Amino acid sequence: MKNLTHIERITRLHHLIRMEFTGTPGEIAERLEVSDRTVYYLLDQLRDYGAQIKYDRSRRTYFYEEEFILEVNFSICIGALDEVTEILEGSYLKGKRTSPPES
Repeated sequence: MKNLTHIERITRLHHLIRMEFTGTPGEIAERLEVSDRTVYYLLDQLRDYGAQIKYDRSRRTYFYEEEFILEVNFSICIGALDEVTEILEGSYLKGKRTSPPES
C-alpha cells in the first residue's frame, strides 16, 4: 500500500503544480498530510522525471516552466495459471489467460 500512497501523493502534487495553486511547501505538506521534507522529496522526484519546476515567490506557487505530463497506469492481476481476474482502476475484467505468467 505504500506504493499506492506514494503514487497518490505525487499525482496530487502534479495536479496542484499544473493548476499553479500549490502554495508554500508548508501548505503543500498540510494538503498532502506529509512533512515538508517529503514535499521536497516529491518535487525532486518529479524533477528526476524531467519536470522543469520553478517557484514564484510573489504568487506563492510552484509551476512547470515547460509542459509536463504525468500519467500513471497500473494493473493488478490475481488468479490461477489458466484464469485471471484483472483489477484495473476499480474495474473488474475476467478472462482466460492466453499466455503463461511473467516471472
